[in-house]
Amino acid sequence: MNNPNKNMAYVKAIAEYLPDNIKENPADSKLTKKTGIYKRHVVRPDECASDLAYGAAEYLFSKFSIDRKAIDFIILCTQSPDYFLPTTACILQHRLSLGKNCGAFDFNLGCSGYVYGLSMAKGLIETGQAENVLLLTAETYTKYIREDDSATEPLFGDGACATIVSGVGKNEEGIYGFDFGTDGEGAESLIVRTGASRFPRGPDSTFNSLYMHGGEITQFALDVVPATMTNVLRKCGISKENIDYFVFHQANKFMLNFLREKCELMSVPFWNDVENYGNTVSTTIPLALADLISSNDTKNLKKVMLIGFGVGLSWGGCVVDLSEFIVSS
Repeated sequence: MNNPNKNMAYVKAIAEYLPDNIKENPADSKLTKKTGIYKRHVVRPDECASDLAYGAAEYLFSKFSIDRKAIDFIILCTQSPDYFLPTTACILQHRLSLGKNCGAFDFNLGCSGYVYGLSMAKGLIETGQAENVLLLTAETYTKYIREDDSATEPLFGDGACATIVSGVGKNEEGIYGFDFGTDGEGAESLIVRTGASRFPRGPDSTFNSLYMHGGEITQFALDVVPATMTNVLRKCGISKENIDYFVFHQANKFMLNFLREKCELMSVPFWNDVENYGNTVSTTIPLALADLISSNDTKNLKKVMLIGFGVGLSWGGCVVDLSEFIVSS
């Protein structure tokens, strides 16, 4: 149990933004049926991560009647920034008309990024450095994928989410039980090899595109997710039966079903809904939470376990109390 006299951090609001352009996967395809991904939102050539993040943030401000002047820190998780420099979060500070006293930075993580972002927002708030953090996730992975890559292209979609993490709340927990892990030895399993300093972008479209070894990524997830779940439960001092909902990175239906069985979660509430989004990388967890909240009373979501895992190789888990969520206007 956390100290009630200490500053606490709470998830107060989440809003999403998805590109208008939709690609449908063949309904009769074996891959579609296996992954459960039937359509994905895909950016236009002129759309960037900042455009999606801006849309999510503006929707959040409007939907929850949030005063943008109250935001004193903006954090953006993306692996598809607008530029090498400047930082995309700085561009968004200006575009969103946030105060100049607002801190801003990007961080480069994939499918574990939302959990890491919550940890950083919690740290800023609980150390008194910020009061209201705007956590953004925005990815345009489809720009990295060749259209003729029939194994990878149908899996990924683009999208963004905006989350308010605030120090205003009544409960004693908020966001807690963090557990992290990294295995850089597996970096080559999911990678865009060219485009940065190590290997400048060249004429070979294969090396300029996303490479994913699906088998190795699946095995990695099966190895680390059960242990991460156990570690988070131990740190929180609770059992699986105490969790109101499990929300893992929404990679695809097949992997989520496999993980649910491996973690022995068949008899507890478990989110698995990739049908209309596909894998939106760091946005999958907050997007799932937005949908989860829309169909549930947040009073019944006091203990929601989140686990992200993927590119890096990187993973992280935590528990969030969503009962402090703002009722949308």
